[in-house]
This record gives sequence, structure tokens and C-alpha cells, in this order.
Amino acid sequence: MADDQNCGGCGVVCSGGQHCGRGTCQASKIEHVVLIVQENHTFDSYFGRYCKAAAGSNPTCTAGRDCCEAAPATEPRGASPTVLDDDSNFGSDRDHAQDCELQQINGGKMDGFVTGSSGSDTCLGFGPSCSNPKNWALAGESTVGLYWSLADQNALADRYFQPIAGGTASNNMYFATTHVPFVNNQYFPASIATGCVDPNGTCITKDRISYAGRSTIADLLLGAGKTFSVYADGFREAKAAAPSCPSAPSSCPYSSCIAHPVACHACIYDASDIPFQYYASLVDGPHIEDYADLKTDLDGGKLPSFAFVKAKEWHSEHPNVSTITDGVSFVANTLNLIAASRYAASTLVLVTWDEGGGFFDHVPPPPGVDKYDDGKTVPYGTRVPMLAVGAFARKGSVSHVPMEHSSVVRFLEYNFLGPVGQLSGNDAKVHNLGSLLDPEKTGVPIPE
Repeated sequence: MADDQNCGGCGVVCSGGQHCGRGTCQASKIEHVVLIVQENHTFDSYFGRYCKAAAGSNPTCTAGRDCCEAAPATEPRGASPTVLDDDSNFGSDRDHAQDCELQQINGGKMDGFVTGSSGSDTCLGFGPSCSNPKNWALAGESTVGLYWSLADQNALADRYFQPIAGGTASNNMYFATTHVPFVNNQYFPASIATGCVDPNGTCITKDRISYAGRSTIADLLLGAGKTFSVYADGFREAKAAAPSCPSAPSSCPYSSCIAHPVACHACIYDASDIPFQYYASLVDGPHIEDYADLKTDLDGGKLPSFAFVKAKEWHSEHPNVSTITDGVSFVANTLNLIAASRYAASTLVLVTWDEGGGFFDHVPPPPGVDKYDDGKTVPYGTRVPMLAVGAFARKGSVSHVPMEHSSVVRFLEYNFLGPVGQLSGNDAKVHNLGSLLDPEKTGVPIPE
């Protein structure tokens, strides 16, 4: 037999994170997983010019850029794309609140990005409009060439969706619990530096919340004897300044709020970008570290089983507060640190984006699988890129398997704990990451 309940013989059960491979119970060779989460770009906005298959052709091959769909020449209402580069990315935000994104998606017609939608994403009643020609923008190799090279040399998912239409915080929560506790950025965590990041000042009205008695994937890993850390850019500065807000460091080119009234707030740590800060068992605890500690832990032999890496906003690629180049540099630095360490051969690096940020994407999202507390279905948002990088990636491949942020958690459960679906959220419903991974390298095959 060749399943975890009958491995090599009836009733031989694999446990403790082991799975059946070639008739024996064994652990995956993936000993460490590093997840880097950047911000606010759709698959089309970054890879629409990379892919070569015709839009809508639904290729079934998986060998490289000829096997993923390029962005269409025009969006459904006939508009041509604008250029996405550092200047246009930094120049303005895009509306990415849930009510706007649902209009943009328009039941799968994907025709509300340039015209046809109404509203603006701001607490003051003005801001980026829901329909805007700037939403339909495509980056080229000169801007996102690193990500294209990573796709060529590693594995790319072209059917990876943001798990809920809407803003950053609600999507990030799926990395922790695979279930939605709120919409958009409705709540701040009850942690240090909460409320310090708000470009409008007067908009700091969100309630602080700390969920008690709710397990996250971090709790499950720690309970099983595994290790976990968040490496958050700027956390050390925020911790030193608490209970006050940290000052923007002079190294940030936007530190002047006179010259950069919005972007200056992106120069400091943002607690709401860290989903694990919303949970009482983890908030501001020893598992929340500064980004600089990643190199220290790599050098000192202390890389955890699962690491969540988050840049400050000005390194996150978020429109209006970051250039794409600054974000690419942050990702490149993180990848180089890992590649140069003793952990290169035993680590899987995942690079993804929290949500699409209001940018156009031509592929309609599938029906949602999560439920709000009132029983209504949580709607999926647009595709975002997902890259699997390192020794375990299925080299040069494109996965068409539908996935989302909960797929990362399902994989962590499978790889380190054994049974999946332990959080009883989307981790029990979504696909695993196996289509991105090489079974010859992982030792035991990871399911799709």
C-alpha cells in the first residue's frame, strides 16, 4: 500500500508529519519554509507581458512562459493598457476596497476596472476612483525582470487568487487561520505601533482587536515542536519607541511628511500587515522579530521551520508609497541571504502578493469557498502571482491548479504536521502546493 494509513502494509500508519513515500513513512526534505509577502499587484500587472499563450486560451501545458496566458490587448470595454513602472506605481494608489473590487470583477466579466464602477477608497470621501485607466497597467521586464527570471528558473502559479475581495489585512489573515474575521482593513491589532501608520491622520478610527482562543498555523506548529518567526521590517524601531510611534528613519527617501504626506507613513513598521499580531497567543511575543534578525538567525543556525517575512510599506511595492524597484530589491536581498546560508538546500521560499490592489486581471475568480459568520459566501478576488523558489521548485514550470493563501497553510500542515485541515477553515477545502514542487526533490510527493 502507498497511503499514509497503510504505508507498505495494511495498518502501517504514518504520523508526526511523516508521509508514505516508496512504501515507507518518511519526512519531507523541506525543513524550512520562508514566505515573503509583497503588496497590491495582480498576476496580469506583473506577468501579463511575461506569458506568451493567448488570453483565454487556457493552456494545459506547464513548461514555461509559452504555457501561461498573456494579458489581452484590451480590457473587455476596449481600453488599452498603460505602462506600469516605478513612476506610475509610486504616482497613485488604486481603489482596492471590497465594494470596488466586486464592481471591477462584475460577476466574472472583469470589465469594471477602467469604466463602469463607482466609489473611492478613502475614509475622507475622496481618493482613487474605483474605475480608472491607471488600474489597467502592465509592467515590463525592465521593471519586474527579477520576478520573470525567478519564474523561468523556478515555478510560477497562474491560478493563485486572493482569498477575499478587498484590502490587505483581510487577505493576510488567511495566512494565519485560513478564515476571514473581517473585511478590508476593518480592525487594527492590539499591538505596539498600532495606529502609527495612517496617511490621513484623522482616519485612525478602527477598533483594536486581539483574538483569544483561536489557533493559527503558528500555534499548531509550535504545539508540535516546530519553530516559527515573523521577520518584520522596522519592528525593532517600533518596539524601542513604544508606547509612542517610531520616527521615520533618514534612510527612507520619503521620511519628510511635508514633501511626501502619504509615503512618509510607509517608512515605519505597520502592525496591521502582520496577521499573527491579531492573536492573543502571539501578539508582540518572542516570535515577532525584526527583519534584521533574519540574517542573524541564518548565520547562527536558528532559521525556524516557518518564517513570515514582511517589508515596510516603502519596500512592499504598494502603489503611492513604494516603487516597484524598492520592493524587488527587498525580495532579492532576502533571497540572497537564504541562498548564501547553510539553509539553501533545505529551504523552500514562497513569494506572493497579499492582494491585487485594484489592478486589472483578465481571469475571472472561481466561486468562494469560505463563509462569513452570517453564512454568506466570501468572494474571491483577482489573481496574484505566486512563486516557489529554491531547490524544491518544479523548475521552469507553470501551475494551473487553483490556489490561494490558505494553500500555503495547507502545505505547512501537510509538510510539518501530517493531517491537513486542522484549522477547519479553507485549509480543509483548497488545493495544496504540490503542483509547484518537484517530487524527486521533496522526497515525499506533495499533493496538488
